[in-house]
Amino acid sequence: MEKLIINICASSDSFGAYSENCEGIYAAGNTVAECKKDVYEAIRLIKENFPKERWPELIKGDYEIEWKYDVQSLLQYYQGVITNAALERLTGINRKQLWNYANGVSKPRAAAKYKIENALHNLGKELIALSL
Repeated sequence: MEKLIINICASSDSFGAYSENCEGIYAAGNTVAECKKDVYEAIRLIKENFPKERWPELIKGDYEIEWKYDVQSLLQYYQGVITNAALERLTGINRKQLWNYANGVSKPRAAAKYKIENALHNLGKELIALSL
């Protein structure tokens, strides 16, 4: 199965998305959820308005979507779920610095991106493995 890679990026007042590996798929929304919905709408419009031979090859067959975020978008999207204090405990990155990343004041270096991604993946693995 092919992977359609969609990058989600934050701006000062909205979210935008574009495909990294499939021409012609762009989207926007006030929230990440709206942006994702708009990605599906963009794919639907391509399939509805173009003959199949003009569709990008990737969306002609079976595919799954891989959502990629920049750090600012990720932190903004999950700010109601994971506080900066909790993320500080998980990553070791100061919460004020995390706030700077989330609000576009500064951009994280590769090592900080890795810490955030790794910490969230480890949390996800822990949550999947637990039972109540």
